Amino acid sequence: MSGARDDTATAVSLRGDDDGRVERALRAAEFAFSDPEEASFVVAVGERALVDAVRERPNGPILPVGVGGRHSVSPSALDDAFAALAETDRRTVDHPLLSVTVGDERVADAVFDAMLVTNEPARISEYAVRSGDDPLDAFRADGVVVATPLGSSGYARAAGGPVLTPGTGLGVVPVSPFSTRWDSWVVDGAVSLSVERDEGAVSLVVDGDRATTVDPHVPVRIEPSAEATLLRPPTPE
Repeated sequence: MSGARDDTATAVSLRGDDDGRVERALRAAEFAFSDPEEASFVVAVGERALVDAVRERPNGPILPVGVGGRHSVSPSALDDAFAALAETDRRTVDHPLLSVTVGDERVADAVFDAMLVTNEPARISEYAVRSGDDPLDAFRADGVVVATPLGSSGYARAAGGPVLTPGTGLGVVPVSPFSTRWDSWVVDGAVSLSVERDEGAVSLVVDGDRATTVDPHVPVRIEPSAEATLLRPPTPE
């Protein structure tokens, strides 16, 4: 890259940039490119790239791009964001990751969210939610989603839940509840979900991927298990 600085402070690793727009913006800000192990930070474009980057556990922090919400750089703000980062405006924040256990088997880890949902569209079931050992509620709905702060601006937000900041807890939100009045919760610590009625097949979906089928009355335990260090998107002046 002509004229680029090659010190480690300006070396980045890029994932998921399908149309090359992010790479061009990084080059314009005079960033160099390297492997994740040597990069000062990883730029992950889109949800799938972010999930993959988090699971690889790079040495440096991760900058989400185009994921949506307050924790990600908008594609319309690439130039300003990368210019600020080139001047080492690099503040990090730790986001919780989730372990998901069905019965006694750990089946997945979640970056954004974990959800129980009926396999057939618009088919409702009954779900119970517990916080630790304390029951929160039982309700009839298409499903129920548990979201990290990073995932709270995605599916959980579309279902009516709050957008969370790191350190506030996990969002628990019914999906299309069969009621005109319903609650959502912010829970500090482990959450347990279960299917209370055998009215149709229910799947566990983790970060958008189907993980397994969940039988009635089998507990699904979702709890913070680790953290991922992300770069905060630079704040426009």
